[in-house]
Amino acid sequence: MAIAPAARRLTADEYFALDLPERHTQLINGEIVVTEASLRHSRIVGWLYREIARWCDEATGHGEAGLPANVHLDDVNVYAPDVWWVREERRPRRDATRIVGPPDLAVEVRSPSTWRYDLGTKKRVYEAAGLRELWLVDTNADVVLVFRRSSTEPPVFDVELELGAADSLTTPLLPGLSIDVAELFDR
Repeated sequence: MAIAPAARRLTADEYFALDLPERHTQLINGEIVVTEASLRHSRIVGWLYREIARWCDEATGHGEAGLPANVHLDDVNVYAPDVWWVREERRPRRDATRIVGPPDLAVEVRSPSTWRYDLGTKKRVYEAAGLRELWLVDTNADVVLVFRRSSTEPPVFDVELELGAADSLTTPLLPGLSIDVAELFDR
């Protein structure tokens, strides 16, 4: 019995060279994955982005927040977190076409096509690449899973939290930002 060869995996350079349609795609372990977001997903992403961007605008030096952009992590992984934030000293140049290396904070909101990657492969790759904090927003369970490093020293996420409707989402990366989880999921 003949076995069909596996499809060739792409490198990040090959992925960047493609003329992809105006859809939200990512390269995960060399495979192109298309994100199919629901309306609720889009509402939550927009609301989180506005809250973080508002915090950035409160004072100079608060860094930059953004919506999906190519984040080049390694030779076979180019992610597009739903919301990202970088410290002021890591802001991409005005003419940058992508972020190289992990942002300081990545937010992934559940979508049917990518949630298994968010919980598995993407979390592992983000962690290995040095991401400081990851928020996985589960719109089925209405909880936010937070993975962070307690300092710049730990090689892995050493703080894990599960936040529900009675909680506030805060982070030492953005002092003073407080997101009411119940309000977040009221979208």
